[in-house]
Amino acid sequence: MTMKRVLAGLTLAATTSTTALTGAMAQDLTPVSFGTNWLAQAEHGGYYQAVADGTYADCGLDVTIQPGGPQVNNRALMMADKIQFHMGGDLLQAFNAAKEGIPVVAVAATFQKHPQVIIAHPGVAETFEDLKKTTLLIGDNGFASYYQWMIAAYGFTVEQREPYTFNPAPFLADEMKSMQGYLSSEPYVIEKEGGFTPDVFLIADAGYSTYATTIETMQKTIDENPEAVKCFVDGSAKGWYNYLYNDNSAANEMIMADNPDMTQDKIDFAIEKMKSEGIVDSGDALELGIGAMTDEKIADFYDKMVDAGVIEAGLDYSAAYTLEFTNAKVGMDLK
Repeated sequence: MTMKRVLAGLTLAATTSTTALTGAMAQDLTPVSFGTNWLAQAEHGGYYQAVADGTYADCGLDVTIQPGGPQVNNRALMMADKIQFHMGGDLLQAFNAAKEGIPVVAVAATFQKHPQVIIAHPGVAETFEDLKKTTLLIGDNGFASYYQWMIAAYGFTVEQREPYTFNPAPFLADEMKSMQGYLSSEPYVIEKEGGFTPDVFLIADAGYSTYATTIETMQKTIDENPEAVKCFVDGSAKGWYNYLYNDNSAANEMIMADNPDMTQDKIDFAIEKMKSEGIVDSGDALELGIGAMTDEKIADFYDKMVDAGVIEAGLDYSAAYTLEFTNAKVGMDLK
Protein backbone atom coordinates (compact mmCIF):
# COMPACT_ATOMS: atom_id res chain seq x y z
CA MET A 1 0.00 0.00 0.00
CA THR A 2 1.41 3.43 -0.93
CA MET A 3 1.83 6.24 1.57
CA LYS A 4 -0.74 8.29 -0.38
CA ARG A 5 -3.37 5.57 0.07
CA VAL A 6 -2.52 5.25 3.79
CA LEU A 7 -2.97 9.00 4.29
CA ALA A 8 -6.22 8.96 2.34
CA GLY A 9 -7.50 6.16 4.54
CA LEU A 10 -6.56 8.02 7.70
CA THR A 11 -8.30 11.17 6.42
CA LEU A 12 -11.47 9.22 5.61
CA ALA A 13 -11.42 7.58 9.03
CA ALA A 14 -11.01 10.94 10.76
CA THR A 15 -13.81 12.48 8.71
CA THR A 16 -16.13 9.59 9.46
CA SER A 17 -15.26 9.81 13.17
CA THR A 18 -15.93 13.58 13.24
CA THR A 19 -19.25 13.16 11.44
CA ALA A 20 -20.30 10.46 13.86
CA LEU A 21 -19.29 12.60 16.83
CA THR A 22 -21.20 15.61 15.48
CA GLY A 23 -24.26 13.47 14.93
CA ALA A 24 -24.02 12.05 18.44
CA MET A 25 -23.72 15.55 19.90
CA ALA A 26 -26.75 16.71 17.92
CA GLN A 27 -28.74 13.74 19.17
CA ASP A 28 -27.84 14.66 22.75
CA LEU A 29 -29.30 18.17 22.40
CA THR A 30 -32.90 18.81 23.38
CA PRO A 31 -34.75 20.66 20.59
CA VAL A 32 -36.80 23.63 21.78
CA SER A 33 -38.39 26.62 20.06
CA PHE A 34 -38.40 30.21 21.29
CA GLY A 35 -41.08 32.47 19.87
CA THR A 36 -40.37 36.19 19.75
CA ASN A 37 -43.10 38.81 19.93
CA TRP A 38 -42.17 40.66 16.74
CA LEU A 39 -40.00 40.56 13.63
CA ALA A 40 -36.29 39.97 14.17
CA GLN A 41 -34.43 43.04 15.45
CA ALA A 42 -31.59 44.08 17.72
CA GLU A 43 -33.93 43.88 20.72
CA HIS A 44 -33.82 40.10 20.18
CA GLY A 45 -30.06 40.10 19.74
CA GLY A 46 -29.00 38.18 22.83
CA TYR A 47 -31.10 35.17 21.91
CA TYR A 48 -29.72 35.10 18.37
CA GLN A 49 -26.22 35.47 19.83
CA ALA A 50 -26.69 32.42 22.06
CA VAL A 51 -27.73 30.38 19.01
CA ALA A 52 -24.95 31.73 16.78
CA ASP A 53 -22.09 31.14 19.22
CA GLY A 54 -23.32 27.79 20.55
CA THR A 55 -24.12 28.97 24.08
CA TYR A 56 -27.45 27.17 24.21
CA ALA A 57 -25.88 24.05 22.72
CA ASP A 58 -23.17 24.10 25.39
CA CYS A 59 -25.78 23.41 28.06
CA GLY A 60 -27.82 20.94 26.02
CA LEU A 61 -30.38 22.80 23.92
CA ASP A 62 -30.89 22.96 20.17
CA VAL A 63 -32.80 26.27 20.03
CA THR A 64 -34.87 27.42 17.07
CA ILE A 65 -35.93 31.07 17.12
CA GLN A 66 -39.41 31.53 15.69
CA PRO A 67 -39.97 35.22 14.85
CA GLY A 68 -43.27 36.90 15.65
CA GLY A 69 -45.07 39.47 13.56
CA PRO A 70 -48.44 41.03 12.84
CA GLN A 71 -50.03 37.72 11.84
CA VAL A 72 -48.20 35.51 14.36
CA ASN A 73 -49.27 34.72 17.93
CA ASN A 74 -46.35 32.81 19.39
CA ARG A 75 -47.72 33.09 22.92
CA ALA A 76 -50.81 31.16 21.85
CA LEU A 77 -48.55 28.56 20.25
CA MET A 78 -46.71 28.15 23.53
CA MET A 79 -49.97 27.72 25.44
CA ALA A 80 -50.95 25.10 22.86
CA ASP A 81 -47.66 23.25 23.54
CA LYS A 82 -46.33 23.98 20.04
CA ILE A 83 -43.29 25.91 21.28
CA GLN A 84 -41.53 25.81 24.65
CA PHE A 85 -40.49 29.42 25.34
CA HIS A 86 -41.87 32.83 24.44
CA MET A 87 -40.70 36.43 24.61
CA GLY A 88 -43.25 38.19 26.78
CA GLY A 89 -44.07 41.88 26.96
CA ASP A 90 -44.12 43.42 30.41
CA LEU A 91 -45.49 42.43 33.82
CA LEU A 92 -49.05 43.31 32.86
CA GLN A 93 -49.09 40.10 30.82
CA ALA A 94 -48.01 38.16 33.90
CA PHE A 95 -50.71 39.77 36.03
CA ASN A 96 -53.37 39.06 33.43
CA ALA A 97 -52.26 35.43 33.18
CA ALA A 98 -52.69 35.13 36.95
CA LYS A 99 -56.10 36.75 36.72
CA GLU A 100 -57.22 34.27 34.05
CA GLY A 101 -55.64 31.28 35.76
CA ILE A 102 -53.38 30.59 32.77
CA PRO A 103 -50.22 28.67 33.82
CA VAL A 104 -47.79 30.93 31.93
CA VAL A 105 -44.74 31.72 34.07
CA ALA A 106 -42.16 34.49 33.62
CA VAL A 107 -38.76 32.98 34.45
CA ALA A 108 -36.49 35.95 33.64
CA ALA A 109 -36.72 39.60 32.58
CA THR A 110 -34.29 40.56 29.83
CA PHE A 111 -35.16 44.27 29.93
CA GLN A 112 -34.81 46.02 33.27
CA LYS A 113 -36.51 49.07 31.74
CA HIS A 114 -39.51 49.22 29.44
CA PRO A 115 -38.31 50.80 26.16
CA GLN A 116 -41.58 52.72 25.68
CA VAL A 117 -40.96 56.43 25.17
CA ILE A 118 -42.82 59.68 24.65
CA ILE A 119 -41.28 61.78 21.87
CA ALA A 120 -41.46 65.57 21.70
CA HIS A 121 -40.16 68.31 19.45
CA PRO A 122 -36.85 69.79 20.64
CA GLY A 123 -37.22 72.25 23.50
CA VAL A 124 -40.98 71.88 23.95
CA ALA A 125 -40.72 69.96 27.25
CA GLU A 126 -37.90 70.13 29.76
CA THR A 127 -39.24 67.29 31.92
CA PHE A 128 -41.64 64.38 31.60
CA GLU A 129 -44.29 66.36 33.46
CA ASP A 130 -43.90 69.22 30.97
CA LEU A 131 -45.42 66.95 28.34
CA LYS A 132 -48.80 67.79 29.88
CA LYS A 133 -48.85 70.99 27.82
CA THR A 134 -48.81 68.97 24.60
CA THR A 135 -51.37 66.84 22.80
CA LEU A 136 -50.28 63.21 23.10
CA LEU A 137 -50.65 60.69 20.29
CA ILE A 138 -51.18 57.40 22.14
CA GLY A 139 -52.44 54.09 20.72
CA ASP A 140 -55.29 52.12 22.25
CA ASN A 141 -53.03 49.59 24.00
CA GLY A 142 -50.94 52.34 25.51
CA PHE A 143 -54.03 54.27 26.56
CA ALA A 144 -55.32 51.23 28.46
CA SER A 145 -52.01 50.65 30.24
CA TYR A 146 -49.20 53.14 30.74
CA TYR A 147 -51.30 56.19 29.91
CA GLN A 148 -53.61 55.33 32.79
CA TRP A 149 -50.53 55.39 34.99
CA MET A 150 -49.53 58.76 33.49
CA ILE A 151 -52.97 60.09 34.45
CA ALA A 152 -52.73 58.75 38.01
CA ALA A 153 -49.08 59.63 38.66
CA TYR A 154 -48.66 62.91 36.78
CA GLY A 155 -52.10 64.34 36.06
CA PHE A 156 -52.26 63.83 32.30
CA THR A 157 -55.83 63.90 30.99
CA VAL A 158 -58.02 61.81 28.74
CA GLU A 159 -58.90 64.91 26.74
CA GLN A 160 -55.32 65.69 25.70
CA ARG A 161 -54.83 62.24 24.19
CA GLU A 162 -55.45 61.59 20.51
CA PRO A 163 -55.32 58.08 18.96
CA TYR A 164 -51.96 57.19 17.47
CA THR A 165 -52.20 55.49 14.07
CA PHE A 166 -48.50 54.55 13.88
CA ASN A 167 -47.95 57.36 11.39
CA PRO A 168 -45.55 60.12 12.53
CA ALA A 169 -46.92 62.68 10.06
CA PRO A 170 -49.30 64.42 12.52
CA PHE A 171 -46.43 64.73 15.01
CA LEU A 172 -44.04 66.10 12.41
CA ALA A 173 -46.61 68.70 11.33
CA ASP A 174 -47.34 70.11 14.81
CA GLU A 175 -44.62 70.88 17.35
CA MET A 176 -47.18 70.93 20.17
CA LYS A 177 -47.94 67.27 19.63
CA SER A 178 -45.93 64.52 21.28
CA MET A 179 -46.23 60.84 20.44
CA GLN A 180 -45.59 57.38 21.78
CA GLY A 181 -42.71 55.38 20.42
CA TYR A 182 -40.23 52.60 20.96
CA LEU A 183 -36.80 53.80 22.04
CA SER A 184 -34.94 52.28 19.12
CA SER A 185 -37.56 52.76 16.40
CA GLU A 186 -39.59 55.98 16.11
CA PRO A 187 -36.75 58.34 17.18
CA TYR A 188 -34.64 56.87 14.37
CA VAL A 189 -37.47 57.32 11.85
CA ILE A 190 -38.02 60.93 12.93
CA GLU A 191 -34.33 61.72 12.57
CA LYS A 192 -34.38 60.32 9.04
CA GLU A 193 -37.76 61.67 7.87
CA GLY A 194 -38.06 64.86 9.92
CA GLY A 195 -34.46 65.91 9.71
CA PHE A 196 -34.13 66.68 13.43
CA THR A 197 -33.32 64.85 16.64
CA PRO A 198 -36.40 64.74 18.90
CA ASP A 199 -36.43 64.89 22.67
CA VAL A 200 -37.11 61.42 24.02
CA PHE A 201 -38.58 60.64 27.45
CA LEU A 202 -38.31 57.05 28.66
CA ILE A 203 -41.38 56.23 30.73
CA ALA A 204 -39.30 53.85 32.85
CA ASP A 205 -37.19 56.80 34.00
CA ALA A 206 -40.41 58.60 34.96
CA GLY A 207 -41.42 55.72 37.25
CA TYR A 208 -43.14 53.13 35.06
CA SER A 209 -41.23 50.37 36.81
CA THR A 210 -42.17 47.18 35.01
CA TYR A 211 -39.68 44.67 33.69
CA ALA A 212 -40.06 44.00 29.98
CA THR A 213 -39.15 41.41 27.36
CA THR A 214 -39.64 38.58 29.79
CA ILE A 215 -38.85 34.94 29.09
CA GLU A 216 -42.06 32.94 29.49
CA THR A 217 -42.72 29.24 29.64
CA MET A 218 -45.51 27.00 30.82
CA GLN A 219 -45.64 25.61 34.35
CA LYS A 220 -45.72 22.16 32.75
CA THR A 221 -42.31 22.79 31.17
CA ILE A 222 -40.88 23.87 34.51
CA ASP A 223 -42.26 20.76 36.20
CA GLU A 224 -41.15 18.31 33.51
CA ASN A 225 -37.85 19.79 32.32
CA PRO A 226 -36.38 22.33 34.73
CA GLU A 227 -32.90 21.67 33.31
CA ALA A 228 -34.02 22.99 29.92
CA VAL A 229 -35.51 26.08 31.53
CA LYS A 230 -32.29 26.75 33.44
CA CYS A 231 -30.22 26.24 30.30
CA PHE A 232 -32.37 28.64 28.30
CA VAL A 233 -32.32 31.35 30.99
CA ASP A 234 -28.56 31.04 31.58
CA GLY A 235 -27.81 30.81 27.87
CA SER A 236 -29.90 33.91 27.16
CA ALA A 237 -28.07 35.89 29.85
CA LYS A 238 -24.69 34.93 28.38
CA GLY A 239 -25.99 35.67 24.90
CA TRP A 240 -27.01 39.18 25.91
CA TYR A 241 -23.67 39.96 27.52
CA ASN A 242 -21.87 38.80 24.40
CA TYR A 243 -24.27 40.62 22.10
CA LEU A 244 -23.93 43.94 23.90
CA TYR A 245 -20.23 43.87 24.76
CA ASN A 246 -18.46 41.46 22.39
CA ASP A 247 -18.51 40.38 18.73
CA ASN A 248 -22.17 40.27 17.63
CA SER A 249 -21.67 40.04 13.87
CA ALA A 250 -22.93 36.46 13.50
CA ALA A 251 -26.10 37.26 15.48
CA ASN A 252 -26.75 40.35 13.37
CA GLU A 253 -26.41 38.30 10.20
CA MET A 254 -29.06 35.92 11.53
CA ILE A 255 -31.34 38.83 12.44
CA MET A 256 -31.08 40.36 8.98
CA ALA A 257 -31.65 36.97 7.37
CA ASP A 258 -34.87 36.50 9.37
CA ASN A 259 -35.99 40.08 8.71
CA PRO A 260 -34.90 41.42 5.31
CA ASP A 261 -36.16 44.91 6.22
CA MET A 262 -33.64 45.13 9.04
CA THR A 263 -30.38 46.90 8.21
CA GLN A 264 -27.08 47.28 10.01
CA ASP A 265 -27.60 51.00 10.67
CA LYS A 266 -30.91 50.28 12.42
CA ILE A 267 -29.27 47.55 14.46
CA ASP A 268 -26.39 49.83 15.43
CA PHE A 269 -28.82 52.58 16.52
CA ALA A 270 -30.82 50.12 18.63
CA ILE A 271 -27.76 48.65 20.34
CA GLU A 272 -26.45 52.11 21.19
CA LYS A 273 -29.79 53.08 22.72
CA MET A 274 -30.12 49.84 24.71
CA LYS A 275 -26.66 50.44 26.17
CA SER A 276 -26.88 54.19 26.78
CA GLU A 277 -30.32 53.99 28.43
CA GLY A 278 -29.63 50.85 30.45
CA ILE A 279 -32.50 48.89 28.95
CA VAL A 280 -30.87 45.48 29.51
CA ASP A 281 -27.99 46.02 31.91
CA SER A 282 -29.10 48.30 34.74
CA GLY A 283 -31.05 48.18 37.98
CA ASP A 284 -31.23 44.70 39.49
CA ALA A 285 -29.13 43.29 36.63
CA LEU A 286 -26.06 45.21 37.82
CA GLU A 287 -25.97 43.10 40.97
CA LEU A 288 -27.79 39.91 39.96
CA GLY A 289 -27.01 39.57 36.26
CA ILE A 290 -28.99 40.09 33.07
CA GLY A 291 -32.45 38.59 33.38
CA ALA A 292 -32.80 39.58 37.03
CA MET A 293 -36.15 39.96 38.76
CA THR A 294 -37.06 40.73 42.38
CA ASP A 295 -40.26 40.35 44.37
CA GLU A 296 -39.95 43.97 45.50
CA LYS A 297 -39.92 45.49 42.02
CA ILE A 298 -42.77 43.29 40.84
CA ALA A 299 -44.84 44.28 43.88
CA ASP A 300 -44.04 47.95 43.31
CA PHE A 301 -45.30 47.82 39.73
CA TYR A 302 -48.40 45.89 40.76
CA ASP A 303 -49.26 48.57 43.32
CA LYS A 304 -48.85 51.28 40.70
CA MET A 305 -51.18 49.47 38.32
CA VAL A 306 -53.78 49.05 41.08
CA ASP A 307 -53.55 52.78 41.87
CA ALA A 308 -54.01 53.56 38.16
CA GLY A 309 -57.05 51.29 37.90
CA VAL A 310 -55.38 49.00 35.37
CA ILE A 311 -55.34 45.91 37.62
CA GLU A 312 -57.70 45.05 40.47
CA ALA A 313 -56.48 44.92 44.05
CA GLY A 314 -56.09 41.60 45.84
CA LEU A 315 -54.84 39.59 42.86
CA ASP A 316 -52.54 36.68 43.73
CA TYR A 317 -50.02 37.04 40.93
CA SER A 318 -47.30 34.94 42.59
CA ALA A 319 -47.86 31.95 40.29
CA ALA A 320 -47.19 34.09 37.21
CA TYR A 321 -43.43 34.37 37.84
CA THR A 322 -40.61 32.55 39.56
CA LEU A 323 -37.13 33.56 40.71
CA GLU A 324 -35.91 29.95 40.64
CA PHE A 325 -33.95 30.23 37.41
CA THR A 326 -32.51 33.75 37.49
CA ASN A 327 -30.54 36.12 39.78
CA ALA A 328 -27.50 33.79 39.68
CA LYS A 329 -25.09 36.39 38.19
CA VAL A 330 -24.57 34.17 35.15
CA GLY A 331 -22.46 35.69 32.40
CA MET A 332 -21.33 38.79 34.27
CA ASP A 333 -17.71 37.83 33.59
CA LEU A 334 -18.36 38.31 29.86
CA LYS A 335 -18.99 42.05 30.21
